[in-house]
Amino acid sequence: MTVVHPIARAWITTGGTGAQNYDEFADDAEITAIIEANPHSALGIEMPHRAPESLGRSFLEALPDAVARLAEAKADGSYTPAEQVVVLYRITAPGEESAYGLFAMVDTDQISTRADEPGLVIRNEDVFIAKVRERVALAESLGHLLSPVLLLQTGRGEQLHEALAAATEAAGAPAATDTDQAGRTHAIWLVGPGRQQEELTSLAGGGELVVADGNHRSLAAQTGGLSRFLAVVTTPRSVAIQPYNRLVSELTTSGDELVERLRAAGAEVSPIAGPVEVPATGGTVHLRLAGRGYAVRLPHVAGGRLENLDHALVERLLLRDALGLDPGDKRITYVGGDYPASWLTGEVDSGRAELAVLIAPVTVDDFVAVNLAREKMPRKSTWFTPKARGGLVVAELPR
Repeated sequence: MTVVHPIARAWITTGGTGAQNYDEFADDAEITAIIEANPHSALGIEMPHRAPESLGRSFLEALPDAVARLAEAKADGSYTPAEQVVVLYRITAPGEESAYGLFAMVDTDQISTRADEPGLVIRNEDVFIAKVRERVALAESLGHLLSPVLLLQTGRGEQLHEALAAATEAAGAPAATDTDQAGRTHAIWLVGPGRQQEELTSLAGGGELVVADGNHRSLAAQTGGLSRFLAVVTTPRSVAIQPYNRLVSELTTSGDELVERLRAAGAEVSPIAGPVEVPATGGTVHLRLAGRGYAVRLPHVAGGRLENLDHALVERLLLRDALGLDPGDKRITYVGGDYPASWLTGEVDSGRAELAVLIAPVTVDDFVAVNLAREKMPRKSTWFTPKARGGLVVAELPR
């Protein structure tokens, strides 16, 4: 018995629909620009209020536009239907080891968010409920899921990796390919009913699955009452954890006062003479204020490993206590590893933001330990790469 299943009715891209997931952007204007340059991008469906012709409408007001765009994409041949399939997935780039995954459906009732809640799918991060509500509304309006939840197979990851590598090698020409913003090539192959499909779904569901990306999408599946959600099951060898930084558009106090408040909380603050970069190791975060940079050695607080993760301390000591900002405050932008340190510091130096907070990546050991304890990671703390591409495989929901 496995918690991973074929997609009953899938719509497979014929090219040109692939897109970054909706939550990978630091600036909404980037979404609009991508949709304008490629009207077939799945972003126009996932983020309908950011499409050029829908600007000015709210997300809910623009949902009919999303429905119309998906219907048009299916009608014009941008997608082709397939029944009872799983989809092999490979991501390649020069100088990088190939990453592998399997598009499939996963049982929603297997999601576990705490130690006393049974289930093989571990969701490990706090979420913003407003985003969850948007994903629920989108799924209800479309009757389809376009962006997968990225799940990390922890029990049989090495076996799954070898099986996926062998399957893609023997599969011939891919059904479709897509190139992302970093130059990586995303390729997919369909696997219909039969022994190979059964072996792959058994391996993919053969151990605890950790949500590496898509905490909001997985909770939306629960909130929306979906029996299964669209996922890419990947392997530990296929992913890496990159920095997940913060940008604050407007401070609630002066930079000098912020520094003094951090020192009063027990932090050691020292100036940085050169460029402000992501710290090489944890325990210290780097700040960029107008015309100056600081290294902040974070104090140890009461609690265990989770409470003393850099991202948790930044949320608690810097954003909440020193600045009085709730994690969901619109003045905070969560900036993933696709954006270099120079981009964040450039936003401050240009006056478009007042503070950049650069944080070392969460270590794999910390990530695994928190998950095995069924505790929640701080919001927006793990930026896994490479990201699964949205809009390549679309799952039609049962009516």
